[in-house]
Amino acid sequence: MSTAPESGGGGATAVQSGCVFIEGIALWAPRLPGWAAARTVLRGDTAAAATPAARPAPTVLAPTERRRAPDSVAVALEVACAACESSGRPPGALSSVFASTFGDSAVSDYLCGQLARAPLDTSPTKFHNSVHNAAAGYWAIATGCPEPYTAITAHRHTFGAGLAIACTHALVDQAAILYVAYDIETPGPLATMAPSRGVLGAAVVLATVPSPRTLARLDLRVEAGDFQASRARAANAALVEGNAMASCLPLFEALADASPAGPQASGTRPAATCARGDALQRELVLTLAPRLALRLAVTAVG
Repeated sequence: MSTAPESGGGGATAVQSGCVFIEGIALWAPRLPGWAAARTVLRGDTAAAATPAARPAPTVLAPTERRRAPDSVAVALEVACAACESSGRPPGALSSVFASTFGDSAVSDYLCGQLARAPLDTSPTKFHNSVHNAAAGYWAIATGCPEPYTAITAHRHTFGAGLAIACTHALVDQAAILYVAYDIETPGPLATMAPSRGVLGAAVVLATVPSPRTLARLDLRVEAGDFQASRARAANAALVEGNAMASCLPLFEALADASPAGPQASGTRPAATCARGDALQRELVLTLAPRLALRLAVTAVG
């Protein structure tokens, strides 16, 4: 991103700015099982399925590994694969950023209990799945990807911070990058300290130049100041309510609103979307820290 120390509205100060293009999109939650289904639900064209989907089974893993992989790995690899497929880029050629607020909180809860009861019986497999970069490591091994990856957390600011890091890597390296964000249900006593409900995974492939695969453009500015994070519409927010990665939903709602695919009656687009020429644009705020935010202008392409 370029440095831009100018004053913004409301006392905010712009720190950096830049532009990236989204080539691939993926989203998975029990009530939003895949981007094709999620897009129409988030736009308001259809209702969410009444029966939640079972956990995803990413085909990039061998059957045995697929069964043994924890929920965090399963959902992260599911959306990573789907985003790469959507972009048309080979997974093994992309560097990546994996963001999770709590990592595999279910495994962490198991380990805490096991260490208190019978530490010598702790499962080595469970232990290696407890590290924060477990999903990123599974991805690198499964795809044979030699490119670097980053695994990050920033508590309630994790989604925005991860997206800012992914965009920065893309712009500095002038190369496409995969961004994956996910969180799962926290069980047991650990839920009092690290609360999260359900399973949610989201991913995008970001590029620095437009291409025939481009789905949307993101104009972004990092600004210092006091900010209120954008929120998804109430009906959509309810579908992932309580998940620690729910802050990703406003961006994916905006991408769904801007999507040219699927029938949409004239005049029925949500008020948050506005026409500018032939483009549809929505402004979003994602927090990065208590007094730092990422401002996004999401514009449809095509």
